[in-house]
Amino acid sequence: MGGLETLDTRGWLRFDADPAAAAWATAARPAALAAAADPGLRRDWLRCGGTWFVGVHVLENGEDGSVGDVPLAGAGVDFARGLGGGAAWDRAQVSVCYRGYPKPWSGESEAALRYRVRRDAAHVDGVLKGADGRRRIGEYHRFLMGLALTSSPAGAAPFVVWEGSHRIMAAAFAGALAGTASDHWHEVDVTDAYTAARRQVFDTCPRVEVPQTPGEVLVVHRHLLHGVAPWPQYLDGPAEGRAIAYFRPEGEMDRPGWLGP
Repeated sequence: MGGLETLDTRGWLRFDADPAAAAWATAARPAALAAAADPGLRRDWLRCGGTWFVGVHVLENGEDGSVGDVPLAGAGVDFARGLGGGAAWDRAQVSVCYRGYPKPWSGESEAALRYRVRRDAAHVDGVLKGADGRRRIGEYHRFLMGLALTSSPAGAAPFVVWEGSHRIMAAAFAGALAGTASDHWHEVDVTDAYTAARRQVFDTCPRVEVPQTPGEVLVVHRHLLHGVAPWPQYLDGPAEGRAIAYFRPEGEMDRPGWLGP
């Protein structure tokens, strides 16, 4: 099965480690961990009782994805570029989980914590909750690409996917947005359709943990339901945590194209 066919069927691909992607991870790691240790950024981005540094757009990579003079490259990166990332990559998120993730934190309800623990905080990127607690589509990514920056045990807060869920979620979005012009999609409340589709996914799609090591590249369909599993307190791991850099380029993605396959 080819890469595009696999992405269409499963909704995700993990590329084996290669020297180019490993070199990028080696170059990005010091900058990423420095950002995660920066007091100001920790004040802005530390969540879950100090067990998760969210770090959205904190990696200072170039528009071509490079860090310093090390290019963002490798077979997985080339595949992602072929999906149409636009001329420029976004600044990467530096997501760092620490031993014991997740712990309660101020402002998170007990129900939200239970969902984080029992359902890995499963979500689709870009479907945002507003001040009214309702969800609308606020970002139109082409795909999600993750590159591990640290080596951690497989059970240390691995990335989680619900295989094939992108088709169920896309159908739910299409139904909720039907009859609305694409330039008004951001105004449509998709909460009920989104919640019902998630329930269907939990009932019908296999949950797969996808641990990563530096040099591997993970490419995820933009509609795939995914999350992060807990890191058991008993499981040791690196003191700097389990760090992954995530790119979510929007490029010139048009909204009808986002809803398409």
